[in-house]
Amino acid sequence: MKKLLSPLLLLLSLGLVSQPLMADLRVDDRVDRRDDRRDYRQDDRWDDHRRVRVQPIVVPRRRVINNIVVIRPYGHPYGGYGHYHNDNDAVKWLAFTAITLKILDNINEAAQREHEAAQVKATTAPVGEKIIWSDGDANGYVVATKEGKSSTSGLVCREFQQSVTIGGKTEEAWGQACLQEDASWQIVQPA
Repeated sequence: MKKLLSPLLLLLSLGLVSQPLMADLRVDDRVDRRDDRRDYRQDDRWDDHRRVRVQPIVVPRRRVINNIVVIRPYGHPYGGYGHYHNDNDAVKWLAFTAITLKILDNINEAAQREHEAAQVKATTAPVGEKIIWSDGDANGYVVATKEGKSSTSGLVCREFQQSVTIGGKTEEAWGQACLQEDASWQIVQPA
């Protein structure tokens, strides 16, 4: 009897003998066997996401936020600037929309936001350091070429150069901005 019991214990420990007995104890939790099929209920207890309508948010190409004139004559009109998707978060850099390029009409919103994020980085980068960006077919750089104090206001000002290349065509733009007391940037016309 002892010789017969040890192979039976071995088979039992491997689970080969008791499969029909174990099947009754198993919790059947497969998706197709559940009773709470919430996706298929047609009553009011569950949300029906097909009824939700999304209206596009129309952002004007010219608007004023905190006394800053935001003009986007080219590219995609959207709120925010760079990786800041809200005007209130991006208020420090919204003035940079004035340094623009016609070629921005030919890129998608993601590439335009990468370009703007490079402009934001260039405000704190060392002078002469190129902030390079790339998104698909579009790429470019932004660099702060000069920094100094304004003789009239005493504010710290930087001169920026930017370049955008799409499909072998390149456009460049220059602009000067001064850091205001409220930590926002304002575009100034060179004297």
